[in-house]
Amino acid sequence: MRETGWAKINLALHVRARRPDGYHDIETLFAFVDDGDAIETVVAETDSLVIEGEFADGLSAGSDNLVLRILTLLRGRHGADRVPPLAVRLIKRLPVAAGIGGGSADAAAMARLIREHFLPEVGDEALARLVGSLGADIAACVASTTCLGTGAGEELHPVAGLRVEGTPVLLVNPRQPVATGPVFAAWDGIDRGPLYIGTDHRAQLIGARNDLQRPATAACPAIADLLLELGALRPWLARMSGSGATCFALFDAAAERDAAAAALAARHPGWWVMTGALR
Repeated sequence: MRETGWAKINLALHVRARRPDGYHDIETLFAFVDDGDAIETVVAETDSLVIEGEFADGLSAGSDNLVLRILTLLRGRHGADRVPPLAVRLIKRLPVAAGIGGGSADAAAMARLIREHFLPEVGDEALARLVGSLGADIAACVASTTCLGTGAGEELHPVAGLRVEGTPVLLVNPRQPVATGPVFAAWDGIDRGPLYIGTDHRAQLIGARNDLQRPATAACPAIADLLLELGALRPWLARMSGSGATCFALFDAAAERDAAAAALAARHPGWWVMTGALR
């Protein structure tokens, strides 16, 4: 049994207010790349988790890992007779603490895998509501399709007419982790206005913003260098994703994306680079 934890990017992220519960009211446009982490499972005597891959070091494989928490949550809701013990292998291809939803994407991938093989009657909306209690981004990662997120990011809305599927995308990370909590805490508290996506999608995306870019860059100055490098490669949009440090660039053609990726890899061999297309 196999599933993919598709990389998440925030095409825009507007922070509107701090909330008494410690979260922030945001408006964000989620999109997903056609590559990411991999999950493989087999039915076993007991639950277990093995983590492999480039970014496996330092990750807990215990019961606190979101992948196993999803398994426990769905078994608790639907019963051990429906959801058997599983031996899980997680291959971490996405950098950690990188603003591309790695842990949330893995959790959602595990939820989809369990649903496909053991709980086929559970729809996307019901699954997102249940597993979204474990993290604000997990709900969006269940369907892994472009949508608008409001509230803390868990309230999902379709975006009528927005057609970004198939757009060539380049993701770059300086291999420096950035913790989400401190970046949100360092937001300056200024509401710079709502996120609006109407008929002229490209112009409106270009005019949108990521309000976490400034505090994230203060924590990780390499983000500024990365964005300068991406901008020089002439994408139609380059922006930081989430709370950083990963940045992305959107291109009109796959050849342009691939040439940009080759140029970056040559100039900065230490950076993590991934090419793909939006789902």
